[in-house]
Amino acid sequence: MAGPGTDTRRRLVPPFPKPAVRLWERTGLDPARAQRVAKAMDWLGPLLVAVLAGAVRFRHLGRPRGLVFDETYYAKDAWSLLRLGYEGSWPDRRITDPQTLAHPRVVPLSDTGAFVAHPPTGKWVIALGEWMFGLNPFGWRFMTAALGTLSVLMLCRTGRRLFRSTLLGCLAGALMALDGLHLVMSRTALLDLVVMFFVLAAFGCLLIDRDHARARLAAALPVGADGRARPDARTGDRAGTGVRPWRLAAGLFLGLAASTKWNGLYVLAFFVVLTVLWDVGARRVAGARRPYRAVLRKDLGWSFLSLVPVAAATYLATWTGWFLSGEGYGRHWADGRGGTWSWVPAPLRSWWYYEYGVYRFNVGLHSPHSYESNPWSWLVLGRPVLFHYEGPKAGQDGCHTAAGCSQTVLALGTPLLWWSACCALVYLLYRWALRRDWRAGAVLCATGAGYLPWFLYQDRTIFSFYAVILVPYLCLAVTMLLGAMAGPPGADRGRRTVGAVAAGVLVLLIAWNFVHFFPLYTGQTIPYADWHSRMWLDTWV
Repeated sequence: MAGPGTDTRRRLVPPFPKPAVRLWERTGLDPARAQRVAKAMDWLGPLLVAVLAGAVRFRHLGRPRGLVFDETYYAKDAWSLLRLGYEGSWPDRRITDPQTLAHPRVVPLSDTGAFVAHPPTGKWVIALGEWMFGLNPFGWRFMTAALGTLSVLMLCRTGRRLFRSTLLGCLAGALMALDGLHLVMSRTALLDLVVMFFVLAAFGCLLIDRDHARARLAAALPVGADGRARPDARTGDRAGTGVRPWRLAAGLFLGLAASTKWNGLYVLAFFVVLTVLWDVGARRVAGARRPYRAVLRKDLGWSFLSLVPVAAATYLATWTGWFLSGEGYGRHWADGRGGTWSWVPAPLRSWWYYEYGVYRFNVGLHSPHSYESNPWSWLVLGRPVLFHYEGPKAGQDGCHTAAGCSQTVLALGTPLLWWSACCALVYLLYRWALRRDWRAGAVLCATGAGYLPWFLYQDRTIFSFYAVILVPYLCLAVTMLLGAMAGPPGADRGRRTVGAVAAGVLVLLIAWNFVHFFPLYTGQTIPYADWHSRMWLDTWV
């Protein structure tokens, strides 16, 4: 009888992804060469998709020439972090001209600490681009464009692991490359795309951890006379899964997400629950009599300690510049103060008081805005956000129409992609609730983590571009729906042909839709009539 080991692992966790190897074997290649070709394509496909996405995101990145929308806060705060280590004060936040900002004698940066509404990590990310290229539009947008491009690569690889298919993984990444909201946020120095990037990185790490942990658990199971591993109550209850570095990495990324914007904390809570349920499922498959008790004894430490404390330590570490400063906002608030908590070091008490002030500001933000929207309307693109608008006259800035032209940067998702995603989410609910498909559950959990908490703040001033955190999971949902349309490998050839054609037509329509709205995403000069024809809904104007 074979003992537990590599052979058992191969039986329970098949080579990844097996369909790709079979595809290349059908071309006449011998199995060894087919394996090598498939392994090369595992990276070449995602890299090609990412290169195409990067070409679109970096093209004319410095346009518009100036600060757009809330760049006026984050680009300046990022520059301040480079110079001071904390957010200093600017004499006039309304100044948006980069040539004016580039002359410190005209717009001097004060070392007096300024109150800011968000933690520093996202601004440090923006600051890295400014450090390389200066305080100019290309500099403050460089890192969001880079992260937007890398996120496409990550989604290709994440989709490949989730669906066990390089083709479906690349399709998910291509859909995100073709999303207008993701494109606009990749070309704008705001914080939300940075949150999306770190959350997606954490999601991918948890998927890798799931595969590795289940493989270790499978390797510990006994093997029967037929050479197959079989469930075993003792092993399921007591076997360990070893060190889990990918969960530690996920905790790090979730801490970076929360230290960019606080909505990352909700994602942390959702992902902790998700990992516990994954561990319970693994224990149950392994034969554990009491899978929840087994998880409590053997896995909960990793589910909690590798996520929550690591994320908390990461969050605190991102404030190092503020702690080391002497002029950061509220830095010395607790100095000389007594009271119940006087045993806590004064810098920590000052930091906590600052955080409390930020919390009160965020939950109490009720300033009316013409582009604010309710979360109920986000998935159907009810109210996009206009980041930039100019109306050049004939003969100005490339306008050749007597009726005038428009230049806009509109934070609007590709409509056909998002509307298809609404249908796909319903399909995933069916797959998760009635078919117990863990992949559907994972995508729904990530979607809910980025979306549902905003319903707690419907009285607050919020905007639809916050939904960029959902884009990777909407693309995964649409990809899963397209895969279902194409049909399983063993389905009737006629059924697969019809399904593949239908799926291909939908993808082509999404691509056409992206191209159609592309001028509105990138600030191109187009005739006013062309701009108006793209306002499909009255609420977009």
